[in-house]
Amino acid sequence: LWFCVSGQNLTDILRVAALPSDNSITTSKYNIITFIPLNLFEQFHRLANIYFLFIIILQVIPAISTVPWFAIMLPLLFLLVVRGVKDLIDDIVSISLYNLHLMSKKKSFCSEKWKDIQVGDIVRLQKDDFVPADLLLLYSLEPNSLCFVETADIDGETNLKFKQASMVTHKLLCTEESMAAFDGKVTCEESNSNMHSFTGTLEWNSEKYSLDNDHILLRGCRIRNTKTCYGLVIYAGVDSKIMKNCGKVRIKKTKLDLMMNKLVVIIFGFLVSFSLLLAIIAGFWAKTFQEKHSYIPPLTNNISPAYSAFLIFWGYIILMSTIVPMSMYITLEFIHLIHSMFIDWDVEMYFPENDTPAKARSTSLSDLLGQVEYVFSDKTGTLTQNVMTFKKCCINARIYETQPLWWLDFAWNKYADKKFCFYDKSLIDTVQQNEDETLKEFFRLLAICHTVMVDQNRDELIYQAASPDEEALVTAARNFGYVFLSRTQDSITTNELGVERTYKVLAILDFNSVRKRMSVLVIDPEGRIKLYTKGADDVILQRLHQDCTDNEITEKSLEMFGKETLRTLCIAYKEVDISFYTNWNKRYHEASVSLQNRAENLEMVYEEIETNLKLLGATAIEDKLQDLVPETIQLLKDGNIKVWVLTGDKQETAINIGFSCKLLSEEMEILDENQIWYDKLVNKDFGRLFRTLSVKQDKSSIMKRMADTFYRKEPTQYHTEESLREWAFVDLASRCQAVICCRVTPKQKSMIVQLVKKYKQVTTLAIGDGANDVNMIKTADIGVGISGLEGTQFCYLQRLLFVHGRWSYLRITKFLRYFFYKTVASVLNHIWFAFFNGFTALMVYDSWFIAFYSVNFTAYPVLFLGLLEQDVSAKLCLKIPELYKVGQSGALFTYKTFCWSFLKGVITSLVTFFFAYGAFLDTSGPDGVCDYQVFTVTIATAVILAVTLEIMFDITYWTLLSGLAILISIVKYFLLTLLVQTYPLFKAMPTMFSFLGKVNNYNLCFCWETSHYSHNILPLILQKDFYMANKKLEVATVAMTTAFKRGSARRRSSYAFSHKEGYADLITRGTSLRRSKEPNPDALNIAKTDQLFFFKKKYVVTLSYFFLESANCKG
Repeated sequence: LWFCVSGQNLTDILRVAALPSDNSITTSKYNIITFIPLNLFEQFHRLANIYFLFIIILQVIPAISTVPWFAIMLPLLFLLVVRGVKDLIDDIVSISLYNLHLMSKKKSFCSEKWKDIQVGDIVRLQKDDFVPADLLLLYSLEPNSLCFVETADIDGETNLKFKQASMVTHKLLCTEESMAAFDGKVTCEESNSNMHSFTGTLEWNSEKYSLDNDHILLRGCRIRNTKTCYGLVIYAGVDSKIMKNCGKVRIKKTKLDLMMNKLVVIIFGFLVSFSLLLAIIAGFWAKTFQEKHSYIPPLTNNISPAYSAFLIFWGYIILMSTIVPMSMYITLEFIHLIHSMFIDWDVEMYFPENDTPAKARSTSLSDLLGQVEYVFSDKTGTLTQNVMTFKKCCINARIYETQPLWWLDFAWNKYADKKFCFYDKSLIDTVQQNEDETLKEFFRLLAICHTVMVDQNRDELIYQAASPDEEALVTAARNFGYVFLSRTQDSITTNELGVERTYKVLAILDFNSVRKRMSVLVIDPEGRIKLYTKGADDVILQRLHQDCTDNEITEKSLEMFGKETLRTLCIAYKEVDISFYTNWNKRYHEASVSLQNRAENLEMVYEEIETNLKLLGATAIEDKLQDLVPETIQLLKDGNIKVWVLTGDKQETAINIGFSCKLLSEEMEILDENQIWYDKLVNKDFGRLFRTLSVKQDKSSIMKRMADTFYRKEPTQYHTEESLREWAFVDLASRCQAVICCRVTPKQKSMIVQLVKKYKQVTTLAIGDGANDVNMIKTADIGVGISGLEGTQFCYLQRLLFVHGRWSYLRITKFLRYFFYKTVASVLNHIWFAFFNGFTALMVYDSWFIAFYSVNFTAYPVLFLGLLEQDVSAKLCLKIPELYKVGQSGALFTYKTFCWSFLKGVITSLVTFFFAYGAFLDTSGPDGVCDYQVFTVTIATAVILAVTLEIMFDITYWTLLSGLAILISIVKYFLLTLLVQTYPLFKAMPTMFSFLGKVNNYNLCFCWETSHYSHNILPLILQKDFYMANKKLEVATVAMTTAFKRGSARRRSSYAFSHKEGYADLITRGTSLRRSKEPNPDALNIAKTDQLFFFKKKYVVTLSYFFLESANCKG
C-alpha cells in the first residue's frame, strides 16, 4: 500500500542519473506475504491463545483425552480468524497513486507515478503541487529563484515560507536543455529526522558550493505563489525527513488485555495446582483401595498407581480447561466491535458541514477510552481554526470595537472582502471623512508594514501571508479603504480611498521572536521618508518619543484586550530626516553584508532607527478557536485528565492560544525552559533545591539531587544525565496544571508522549489533524485523527471519552467479572465431585451441558450486559465529569475484584453441589429417586438458576433485550435438556445421548432443592448487592451534589477566568468542605433516591420469592 499526498496537477520529472532508491512508502502493517505469520505472532502474544493451543495438544493424546480435539480446535480457529479479519480491516487504507511527470532517458519530461521517483531525478513542480520527495531546489521562475511553500502538513503552520536556489544553479540551469545536461554531484549528510537543518555540498564544473536547509523542499510541502520550480531528488521514500519522523506501527494493547495475560497465568497455576493435588490423592486412593478391597480386580498389570495418577493429572487439566473460557474471548471481540459501531452511529459526533461521521478505525481499544489520563493535542487546526479575525482597535486614544447590532455595509469599497465583519459604524464614518491624519497613518501602516504576497484572480485580490495575523491586519485595512494592491522588490502599491499610491521601500526590518516587532522604511509619493513599526506593546511603548505622554487610554485598551485573550499589537511611526537616513543606510549596508555576527550587527543598526516613535494606536485580533474548545478542555480538567499542547508554533503564539482556550489562566506562573533548569522556581521544593546550587555546578549532580528530592526512589536506575533530566522534567511537568511545548518537530512530539508513558505509566491519548501529528498518534495509547475541516471535531472528545469510553469500560469490566464468576461456579463442581467418584476425572455434568453452557445457556444475558449496561445517562456523564475518575484508577476490575468474583463462584459451586448431594443422599436404588444422571442434571439446573439470578442483580440498566435474553436462556436450557434426553436420540446414538428421560424423576426433588438453594445462596448475593449499592450511592451522592451547588454552572464570569484554578471550583462543589459523616437528607438528590428505591425493590422482591418457594414446599 502506497501512501501519497494528493495533488491536483501533474508533476514533471527529469531522470538524469537516478540511484536505485524509489519513492515507495508503505504505511500498512501487513502485506500478502506477512499477514498470516505476523498476525499469528501478534495473536499468540495473548497467553490465552497459547493456553488453548496447549489444551488442544493434550486432547490429541488418546490416553488422557476426555473430549474430541476438534471441540476446542474449531472454536480457537474461529477466534483466530475473527481477530485476523478484524486486524486486516483495521489495517486497510485506500490505495491512491498519483501521476507526475519525470524526464526520461530521452532527456524529456514524462508522466510517472510518485512511487517511481528515484534519487537523482529532476522534478518540475507547478503552483499548488505537493512536493513528492525531499528536493534540492535548482531553479524557479520567480526572481532570484525564490520559491514559496506551505508547510501545513509538516508543522501545522499555514503561513508561507520561502526557499531559494543556489545562485550558481539559478544562473546556469534556467532551461530544460541545461537541466538535461546537468552532471553535478551532491554530497550530503545521511538521511535523518531533523527537519530544520541540512548540510551538503554541490560539486559541479570543478567547483564546490555549500548547501543548507534554505535550498531544500521537504516532502509534504505545497508550492504556493510560484508558477514553476525545479528540484533534484535528494531523499526519497522512507529516507525522506517526514518519514524519518513517522514511527513504526506499534501493537496497542489495553490495560485490561495486559491484566488478562497475567490472570491467565494465575488461573493456569490454580488449575495445575488443583489437578496435581487431585492426581496425587488419586494415586494414594487407588493404592489404598486395592489393599482394602482385594475382591475387586486389580489395575492392569502395566499401569501402576503412579502412572495412573499421571494420567489423572492430565485428565483433570483437560476436564477443567474451560476455567479459561474461550467463549469469553470470542464474545469480547464481538462486544468490542459493537462498541466501535456505537461510536460510528453516534449522531452527536456527526459533522454535517462536510458529511463526516465519527469512525472508529480500531475495534479493540474502546474500553481504554474510559481510562485516559493525559491528552496530547496539536494546536493549529486542532484547537484553533488558524483563522485570525480583526476584532477591535484603538486609534488616537479612541476604542473601536465590535458591537453586534448590525453588520456594516462595505459596498462603497469595491476591494472589500465580503467575509470581513465589523460593526462599529463610527469607524467607517471617520475613515470616509478622511480628515484624521492619525487614522490615515494607522491604516496606511497596516497596508504597508508587512510581508504579504498578493495574487489576482480576475478582479479578486488573494493574499498569501507569512502569518495569519498579517493577513488579518492587511484585510482589515483593505476593507476600510486602504488596499494593498501589489509589491515588487523595492516598492509597494496601495489604493487609499480610491487613490492609487506607490511607496518606495528602502528597508524591511523583519520580525523575529527576539525583536518582537517589524518595521518598514519607505518614501511616500510626497518624498517624505517614514518608518512604520508594529510589534508587542512592551517593545513599542519603551521606544516612544519622550513627548508622547498621552498614552494612558491606549495602555488601558491593551490591558482590556489582553483580558479578553485577544492578540494585540502596538502601531507607531515616525518621519526620518534624510541626512540621518543617509548615514544610517551606510551602516545598514555594512551590517547586511558582514560575514561574522551578521544578525547581531543588524540588530544594533535596527535599534538606532527604531526610536522616538509616535504611537498611533493598537489592534486586537482573535485567533478563532474551534467550537466548544474551552468547554471541552474544562471538562477534561474536571475529569482529572491533564491536557498538554504540542505545537510547532512559536512560544508567544502558543501562550496566547493557551489563554484563549482557558488552558492557562492569569494566576498561573508560566515557567519556560531556562527557568526550569537554572532559575528559582515558585515551587518551594525546586526553589530550595536550586538556591543551594550554583549555576557553575555540574548538571549531573543537579539532576541527581532533583531525582532524590522528588521521586524518593533509588536513583541508581537512572545513571545518565539525560535520563535524570527526562525523569525530572516529566515529574515537574506532571505537577503543573498545563503544559505547552513549542517549536517541536513531529518526532519530538512522539518523544514527549513516550517520556510520559515511560515514567508515569499512564494511559495517553493524542489528537491531531495533519501529517505532522501521525507519529504522536502512533505513539500514544489511543490516537484520534481529525479529518475534513481542521479541528471542528475536537469537542467530540467529550462524548468519545466521557460517554462512549466510560460506558465501554464499565460494560467490559462487569462482563469480565460476571464471566469469571459463572465459569468458576460451573467448573469447580468437578473438584467437589472428585471426592465422591474416586478421583477418576469423571464429569459431573452431561457432555452436552458442558458444550452448551457458555454458548447457549448463559451467553445472551452476559452479552447484553456487555453491550447495553450503563449506570447513568449520557447527559449525566457529561454533567458530572468526576465520574470518569473511576476508570482512571481501574477500580472496576482489579486483582481484588477478580478474587471476589472467583470467591463468589467458589461459594456458588459449593452450595449447588453439596445441597444437591444432601438432597439425594442415600436415595439411589430400585425404589429411589436419584442416580448419577439425575444428580448431574440437578446440579446443572442449580448452577443455571444461580448464575442467572446473579446477572439479574448485576444489571442496572434494564432493557427489553436484557429481559428477553434472560428468559430465552432459561427456556433454551430446559428445552435442550429435554431434547437431548429423548428416546429417538438415545436410540440413534446411545453413547452421545445417554441421559434418557431423566427429567421425569427430577420433578420429585426440584422443590426441595430450590427452596434450600434460595435459602442459602440468596443472602450471599444480597450481601454483595448491598455492598455494591452502598458504593454506588457514595459516588452518586458526591457527583450529584456537585451539579446543584449554588448554580455554579451559570457563574462563568471574567473573575472566575482570571482566578487561579482550584479554589472556587472546590468550594462550589463542596468537596473541600469538612462535614459530618452523616449526609444531610435534604442534600440527597434524585439519583440517590432512585438508587435506594431500586435496591429496596430488589430486596423485597427477592424475599417475596423466597417466602413463596418456602410456602409452596412447606418448609
